[in-house]
Formats: sequence, C-alpha cells, structure tokens
Amino acid sequence: MGKDRKTARQIKKLLKSLGNPERAKFVLRYFKCGPGQYGEGDRFLGITSPVLRRLAKEYRELETEEVLQLLHSRIHEERGLALLIWNHQVARGTASTHEKIYRLYLKNIKWINNWDLVDCSAEFVIGRYLLNRDPAILEKLASSKSLWQRRVAIISTFAFIKEKRFKLPLRIVDRLIRDREDLIHKACGWMLREIGKREPEVLHSYLHKNASTLPRTTLRYSIERFDQKTRSRYLAMK
Repeated sequence: MGKDRKTARQIKKLLKSLGNPERAKFVLRYFKCGPGQYGEGDRFLGITSPVLRRLAKEYRELETEEVLQLLHSRIHEERGLALLIWNHQVARGTASTHEKIYRLYLKNIKWINNWDLVDCSAEFVIGRYLLNRDPAILEKLASSKSLWQRRVAIISTFAFIKEKRFKLPLRIVDRLIRDREDLIHKACGWMLREIGKREPEVLHSYLHKNASTLPRTTLRYSIERFDQKTRSRYLAMK
C-alpha cells in the first residue's frame, strides 16, 4: 500500500506517535477546553499546524470514507487533518469533487467545532463553492444556534472578499452584529479588516454608518490597519 493509500487507522497511529503531551496540555487551555468553555471535552495530541499541513499534502488522495473516519474523531488534530485533506482535494479536483466535499462538509458540520477547524476550511470548501451559486446557505448558518456554524457563515465569505465582492460579507456581518459570542465579534472584525485591505473606502463607508452599533471587539479588529488618529475617531463613535 503506497503512502497515498493509507487508512484512517494507520494515520491515527502515526498521529499518536507524533504527539507531544506537554504541548497538548497547553493547547487544552488555549482552545478553552475546560468545563463550560467553548471547547469543553475536546482532546489534543499536541501536534503543530505545520506538521498537520505536511501530512495533509502527503495524504491528499485519501479515500472519502477514511477522511470521514478522521473527521468523526474525538481527537482535535485528526479532525483538523481531515479538513486540510479536503482543502487539497477541492483545490486539485473537479467541480463534481468540490460539490461532493461541500455537501459532506455541511452534512458533517457538527464535527467542525472549534475556531481553527472553521478557519482552516470554511473559505475553501464552502466559500469558494458558493462564488457562482446561491449563497443562501450562509444566511441560514448565520442564524444557527451553533457558534461554529455562525462562524462558518462569516469565514466562508473570505472567498468573496478575495474576489472583491463585498456585498454578501457585509450582509452577513449585519446579521451577526448582535451576536453574543466574542469569537463571532472577532471573525466579523477580521473580515471587515480584509475588506479594508482591498478597498479602504468600502470599509470607511460601512464604519461611518455602523461603527456606533458594532461590538467593540469587531470595531477594534476592523480598524487595526488605520492610523492612530483614524482609529481614535471611530472608537469615539461607540
């Protein structure tokens, strides 16, 4: 069996051998895995992102059922590796491959349950698929009770922002403007900042109308690239 024909079981065994217990203890705190926190119950091996990205490239031809076995794991890095493999398969595959993975992503979205898992995958699997299709699913996700589904909604719009198509991202930000979760505030601010990097006037226009109602975290993230005077002016609008 070649390296591209590994099974999920074999890959899990490899990941376990690459784990770092001390690092795992640190990331448990970093990803808020304590009782009542957003990552409660998650498990980590303590493997770095560069290692996972290298393995994803190596096993980019992993069969769908094997990828799903990784995604359905209680181990965080195994789920992350599954999503990174899907990124490669979407980038290298046909339109039908992308559609298949898009549908599998939504069907298995409950396993995409931390901010890094969303951030490494939503833009590529969901956002890019929707570029020339009806993006109504993002409106639905933005209204979900699930924090992670709402984050998928806003992070997916990064694909549109990179194409300088800002209408949808701004609409999703508007839907999330009263969200109670700081992780959503940060994600919205990040997307607004990315809009400003490409078209500063679009961001200025949006902030002139909405700065006073944006969550402070969202506003701070969105204006990070502005000079101090401009940042102060927008913050004073709160």
